[in-house]
Amino acid sequence: MLRRRRAPLLLAAAAGAALATTSATSPSADGLGVASTFHGVARSSRAIYTIGFVVVDYKYSLRGLVPGSADYRGKLSEVHLRSAKKLLRLCEANRGFYVKAGQFVSSLRQVPKEYISTLSCLQDQATPCKYQDIKIVIEQNLGRDLHGIFLEFDEHPIAAASIAQVHRGRLNNNQEVAVKYPGLERRMKLDIMTMSLLSKYVSLIFPDYRFEKILLEFERTMSMELDFTQEAKNSERTTSCFRKNDVVKVPHVFWELTTKEVLTMEFCTGHKVDDLDFLRKADISPTKVAKALIELFGEMIFIHGFVHGDPHPGNILVSPRGQGRFSLVLLDHGIYKELDPKFRLDYCKLWKALISLDVQKILELGEQFGVGKYAKYFPLIFTGRTIDSKSALGTQISGEEKTRIKQDLNSLGMDDISSFMESLPPDFLVILRTDGLLRSILGNLGAPRHVRLLAYAKCAIYGHEEQSRLESGAINRITLQIKTSISYLHLRILIELARLLVQFNDYKHKAKDKLSWMLQKISREVLGWYKALM
Repeated sequence: MLRRRRAPLLLAAAAGAALATTSATSPSADGLGVASTFHGVARSSRAIYTIGFVVVDYKYSLRGLVPGSADYRGKLSEVHLRSAKKLLRLCEANRGFYVKAGQFVSSLRQVPKEYISTLSCLQDQATPCKYQDIKIVIEQNLGRDLHGIFLEFDEHPIAAASIAQVHRGRLNNNQEVAVKYPGLERRMKLDIMTMSLLSKYVSLIFPDYRFEKILLEFERTMSMELDFTQEAKNSERTTSCFRKNDVVKVPHVFWELTTKEVLTMEFCTGHKVDDLDFLRKADISPTKVAKALIELFGEMIFIHGFVHGDPHPGNILVSPRGQGRFSLVLLDHGIYKELDPKFRLDYCKLWKALISLDVQKILELGEQFGVGKYAKYFPLIFTGRTIDSKSALGTQISGEEKTRIKQDLNSLGMDDISSFMESLPPDFLVILRTDGLLRSILGNLGAPRHVRLLAYAKCAIYGHEEQSRLESGAINRITLQIKTSISYLHLRILIELARLLVQFNDYKHKAKDKLSWMLQKISREVLGWYKALM
């Protein structure tokens, strides 16, 4: 009863706090700030109204149904879909920060598929800011008239993301640049607070839904993405990490034209990493692109421990260099996660255990990561096979295994999913999201499954030995190098054998189909001759 009484009070508090925060944080003398005040109130009210309806839908649509039953699962899927559509309309109406939140949710492989499929359309949605607003902010930040800085400045953006947009310009020395401008900082605190209060409200009504940790991680990433000086530093650090890699290209930052609210960088050309039509025309192998991409992020995760947090296709361009060669242009360095050194080493160990399916080690590392019994799902999440799978790595699992997996997953409730997500270290949440986005790109490129497994195996081994190499003398470093090479060779053999097994099975099925076709053709011809003779 207390829970029911407190719920409306919390909704009222959210509305009141929205008004109070807007009044306190919006500068009344600033025209843009006044506009943000009214927009902020409308956005918060719309969010509270929508979430309230979603909560009521879940509460009453599932009432009286037995959790886990077929009726319950069917009705739950219907409510998921209805709710996802309501949230999509909310994101489309509120724009900006809410679109970014919807993108974030759709990239999490742990949320119900109805939300992923419905909200995924937000990945390419953004509404440009007015040119006059942009001009004011750039001139205020750089202290000069726009036309005194640029020979040319395109009024229309070349890219409009959910929280920022990019304009093409040309400096007085004829250097082509990309100028990035944010449009959300004035409203972000209010939007974050509204979401936080709504999250607490949902948790109050549904104790099994606990996603505060995800919201905190989202808030952290958004704060980083709106500070362009931090983005510039991330960009330069990434350049340093990959200075010996001639495939990776990071745009140069012009610091004299960069502030917290304006980022000026080298303009780089290219096409989205998963643009297959372009790759074919440029005679670039999609599989080679996939291999270069996953090795780039494997090195980030396992070796440098400094991870780009938003690798969607629009942030990774392919720039042709002739004769099938290419560069990967890495854009949007606002969201990065510096992994805890111990977590990075443990994650390296986890991948070594996943490749060799060392069950004891996987469960042991699961305890260290704090997920306990849910560690048994690590092989399924990362490699597509169960912890007790008899299928070779990289191969399709059997129909019997698929049935068993489906039964096992259907037995999980929202409390299990919430417990799993809550127990994960923040670094793990970033890894899961990043890996999910990368796997989607690899799928679009048609890359074989072993490409990702090989890249991660290699990087995990070298990442695991990196600290030991740094702490060892010259002779020990040589020994470690040999040991590392042998470990990688061992895991590579496992993966290559699995790949060969897949190819053999494919050839066997094709040969079987060909033989069946030939026998059917011969039978038809013999039957035709027989009928002619009769």
